Amino acid sequence: MDSIHAPSSADAGHAGSHRHWRHTRRLTAWLLAIWFLSTFFFLYFARALDQVHLFGWPVSFYMAAQGMMLIYLAIVVYYMRRMRRLEQQFHQEQGHGE
Repeated sequence: MDSIHAPSSADAGHAGSHRHWRHTRRLTAWLLAIWFLSTFFFLYFARALDQVHLFGWPVSFYMAAQGMMLIYLAIVVYYMRRMRRLEQQFHQEQGHGE
């Protein structure tokens, strides 16, 4: 007769690890999509942005020189903070409280 058993701690750990990596992959995919779309948007519309001037320089110049770097930096900072939170949740679920 087959007995029904409760999941072991190894099974629970595997499920938690699977859930953790699923969240990590989803976060990475979203941030890569934001990175691609923001880069594509400003490169595609660069000529239209040349018509708008800020302090005598076209807006496309500011976006190329500084704006895109700030967007990339914001993506990296968001990823760092979100991953820190995900790692803390994962360790708490695994019983490795910090």
